[in-house]
Amino acid sequence: MISIVNNTDNCFTDIRAIANEVWPIAYRTIISKEQLSYMLQMMYSKEALQLQVRENKHHFILAIENNKPIGFASYEFNYSGSKKTKIHKIYILSDHQGKRIGEQLINYIETEAKKEHQVSLYLNVNKFNSAQHFYKKMGFSVSFEEVIDIGNGYIMDDFVMEKKI
Repeated sequence: MISIVNNTDNCFTDIRAIANEVWPIAYRTIISKEQLSYMLQMMYSKEALQLQVRENKHHFILAIENNKPIGFASYEFNYSGSKKTKIHKIYILSDHQGKRIGEQLINYIETEAKKEHQVSLYLNVNKFNSAQHFYKKMGFSVSFEEVIDIGNGYIMDDFVMEKKI
């Protein structure tokens, strides 16, 4: 049985552990080890996570099975002043992928977004990340392409995908 827990203040250790397990597998053929290390520090240090919650108003949720965190997502309502909810992160431990946990996380976010009168969900996904196929199955479609300079000479080369709700 999977439960979704909205537990922002006490979940940073779990989030970092999941990211550190999933990222090297998910991105091994997409970005360099150096960029991977840079991005993990940039996005998942304790300070970065605190900033995301306190200043950027990100909401984090955990997927829990048998009292063990097995996945997480983060999202933000009214992103950039729009009535859209941006899904910033969604990752599931490798040995739990394919069990509809990502679907449960997205459905939870969609339900919360509807309560906030949002009109769509959207997210960025690396153009070479196979997760884009999962998002298409969930009703997302590519809206446009975006290249983002993330510093230190690195970029993110993404599709921006959106789902009307």
